[in-house]
Amino acid sequence: MTSDPAFSPDLTETIARARGDLRMGVPVVLRAPEGAALVMAAETLTEARLAAARGLARPVDLALTGRRATTLRARAYDGDIARVALPPDADLGWVQALADPADDLARPMKGPLETRREGSAELHRLALTLAKSARLLPAALVVPLGENAPPGGLTTIDAGLAAPHLSRLAPLEHVISARVPLKHAERARLHIFRPEDGSEEHYAVEIGKPDRDKPVLSRLHSACFTGDLLGSLKCDCGPQLNAALAQMGAEGEGVLLYLNQEGRGIGLANKMRAYALQDQGFDTVEANHRLGFEDDERDFRLGAQILARLGFGAVRLLTNNPAKIARMEGEGIVVTERVALKVGETRFNHHYLETKAKKSGHLL
Repeated sequence: MTSDPAFSPDLTETIARARGDLRMGVPVVLRAPEGAALVMAAETLTEARLAAARGLARPVDLALTGRRATTLRARAYDGDIARVALPPDADLGWVQALADPADDLARPMKGPLETRREGSAELHRLALTLAKSARLLPAALVVPLGENAPPGGLTTIDAGLAAPHLSRLAPLEHVISARVPLKHAERARLHIFRPEDGSEEHYAVEIGKPDRDKPVLSRLHSACFTGDLLGSLKCDCGPQLNAALAQMGAEGEGVLLYLNQEGRGIGLANKMRAYALQDQGFDTVEANHRLGFEDDERDFRLGAQILARLGFGAVRLLTNNPAKIARMEGEGIVVTERVALKVGETRFNHHYLETKAKKSGHLL
């Protein structure tokens, strides 16, 4: 076998491999100066791997976000995360009940839970970051290896290098663009951008030939399978998408950025979990928190990077969300005007829109 280092994955590629492993239920190894740990996503954990983990080391922790810990009334001594000690009799059902709030109302008593306050929480924090980036529930089993050698064949990550790497925005490669006549604008081109880190591709719809020296009418639109494709009445995403394209078509130019950040960045499966919680009476923000996520997990830096790659430095931004304006300006894109986009209210999404205005600061 060749030992040419050119064939070995670099850090970005190794992290992408780790995401895939966690989604498949395969453990990964995190290494730090204080030791190494085996990490398994709670969502894809199996009884067999849980049993193997418990036979490998003590103590075993379930890492949860501070948001999820608040719901479970578990002390998060590390602030943003809680390290829950696995009881001797804990089975797979116990682990997954702590990770997934689906049955919280049916089975509210899950404790008392013992959480750790001594020692470093850095590997636990990184484990949750990886789980989130894999679009899984933010809950992970962390098994310190101590003097044990890690099981063979597992993806191994240097935690000290990976943590800052994961906070950076992956560079985007412009793959291709082609003419795509649209209902609202026949003079349209679709640009495809592919992140270096192997995550989802993002798109830019360019209407007409906008002058790069003038502010361009623009919208940052996050993918919404249910609203954009199925015509869901639970959100206003589909109407916003079509209204933005229609306005750009009427003006003869514009750029719509279609960012693959479904469910405010938590992925479609977790978005459906949030919908199920909304059916239990929680609003959209409360549902995200019960799942262990923040109000909004999207990264609007992506939009600024795409605009810059296309040659735009200033925009008239179609949005009701001040956070988008702040992020654009923080990334060097000048927002000369906020263009309101109030469409799509129904009897099914009235409370959702009201919550966005009250809790997320949307201008509705």
